[in-house]
Amino acid sequence: METFDFRPGQFVTLDLPIHEKPNKRWRSYSIASWPDGTNQIELVIVLLEGGLGTNYLFNEVKVGSELTLRGPQGVFTLPEKIDRDLFFICTGTGIAPFRSMAHHLLNHHIPHKDIYLIFGCRKFSDCLYGPELASLQERLPGFHYIPTFSREVPSGDKLVRTGYVHAIYEEICEGKKAMDASAELQSASFFLCGWKNMIDEAKQRIQKLGYDRKAIHQELYG
Repeated sequence: METFDFRPGQFVTLDLPIHEKPNKRWRSYSIASWPDGTNQIELVIVLLEGGLGTNYLFNEVKVGSELTLRGPQGVFTLPEKIDRDLFFICTGTGIAPFRSMAHHLLNHHIPHKDIYLIFGCRKFSDCLYGPELASLQERLPGFHYIPTFSREVPSGDKLVRTGYVHAIYEEICEGKKAMDASAELQSASFFLCGWKNMIDEAKQRIQKLGYDRKAIHQELYG
């Protein structure tokens, strides 16, 4: 059997029988699982109202169905040497590649600096893999999981962040700079995955903090 090997952060493209034209049939999804020597992969797919691709996957595909895919594809992957802080910034199903990366770092004991996974959700119920990623903080040194909710009001003494992702990475970067005012800008790379509006705003804000555009890597959804 041929081995399906991939790098954390890569995606696959499914060829679905939903249109006559090939480019209308293709749907790409980041791999949410991590390389483990098997041919099994996990994808995170949200059912979209009126979406031809997701309606086919949710309503037509059964256990045992065969699908054609291309991949793995993409260069949205970890650097060979992690010699700076990494900011994983995402919304919605954009969590998928970062889940893969975090488990890969843990499983292979890859040296790294601080890693901040900042996950923007609307409601608590949208927080994919929440308990799993929170538990990684105990097992992966330097890993910080920070979900934030834009449409959820915390109740009681529940400690959660509210609002959007941008305030969080700005707060972290400015806080590190304030710790040593004489130091140059904290060395960091920013990985952005999610909807276009979030990515566009993040790129502007990160560069306003003083980072070069080359420090920003993106995977656009939708």
